Amino acid sequence: MKIILATAYDINPYKGSESATGWNFVLQIARFNNVIAITRTNNKDEIERFIKEFDIDVSNIEFAYYDLPCYLRFWKKGGRGSSIYFYLWQMFMPFFIVKKRLIFDIAHNVNFHADAFPTFLWVFRKPVVWGPINHHEKIPKEYLYPKKDFLKDRIKWYIKKIFWNLDPFILISIWKTELILGGNSSVKKRLNLKSSKFRIFSQIASNNANNSKNHKLNEFNIIVAARFIPLKGIDIALYAFDVFYKQLSVEGKKNVKLSVLGKGPLEQELKLIKNGLLSKDRIEFIGWIPKDEMDSFYQNSNIFLFPSHEGAGMVVAEALSHGLPIICFDNYGPGELVNEHCAIKIPYTKYDQSITDFSNALLKIYVDNKLSTQMSKAAREFFEEKYTWESKGIVLEKIYKTIFEKNHK
Repeated sequence: MKIILATAYDINPYKGSESATGWNFVLQIARFNNVIAITRTNNKDEIERFIKEFDIDVSNIEFAYYDLPCYLRFWKKGGRGSSIYFYLWQMFMPFFIVKKRLIFDIAHNVNFHADAFPTFLWVFRKPVVWGPINHHEKIPKEYLYPKKDFLKDRIKWYIKKIFWNLDPFILISIWKTELILGGNSSVKKRLNLKSSKFRIFSQIASNNANNSKNHKLNEFNIIVAARFIPLKGIDIALYAFDVFYKQLSVEGKKNVKLSVLGKGPLEQELKLIKNGLLSKDRIEFIGWIPKDEMDSFYQNSNIFLFPSHEGAGMVVAEALSHGLPIICFDNYGPGELVNEHCAIKIPYTKYDQSITDFSNALLKIYVDNKLSTQMSKAAREFFEEKYTWESKGIVLEKIYKTIFEKNHK
């Protein structure tokens, strides 16, 4: 049995997104291999509590907890400085591995997912898998709300470009890594990768949901779940729902609802938008929902509306697991996570045109029960094929097996 050294900066089995990816990737790797999982020390209590609470079999997993010494991390406070800290955490990782005398066959740098930060596991001259790595493409100017965020978005974008093109450790990582897993095709484009070194392998996945959905719900429920920041495009969801709502009959208007799940710095601005809409009484801001309570919202919804500009979107997998048709932008992020059978993908054009296109997509599914049923079935099938954690584990094992055999001929 192979030994995989998996470095996962963020592991918390009680959370979703990045934390869930770290935890579930380690579990899936351990289905077929022995794993040495290196993560931050502040993850230890939650990992051990979860293992005990749910009696998780970790016989194939050795957790190793590592952080920089206090004099190299005193300045880090919560999320502040996390990117710089992660870079240093990676850079000094080899010293920790040597100190612990860890022996392995393949090294896998699992997360953070940001492709502007290199891996340093190549120093051991063992095969290295890097990723899934990812990034957010720049948001088209027409879609930035509020407009003051345009400058902030572009500054972030040009910082990433500087790292991609000028950081020598990024270039060495590309050269020395056996295989780079990218969350979408833009990773290959931005890092200028050869096809032989690159494979699309999204970090998103979800647990297998109970798909006993009753499509004859009392209301036609549309759900959007995201942090309230410009990247997520919640303003487009609000305006599109309002245009859709205006096209309905009096009875139809009573039958539809938009549930907005999340919080964030744009909350007040978004609520002001809502209060100026004709459909305001059919829009509900619900706030953050604990991960274990999200299933009921998915189960009682008909469509997942996701006008996000991001490079991934864990909630897409969750919605697909519940058989929800997706409406999203046709972009490098959500647009590459779905197909035409389970989703309607909206092209980037102009802001007002996109609102019209999203509203038309809502209306199309609303009026056509047959289409809604077909898309729901296709969503579930696509999830089972692509986005269960078990399917991710099988793909990873095939990757490791190929790499191992190649390096032991």
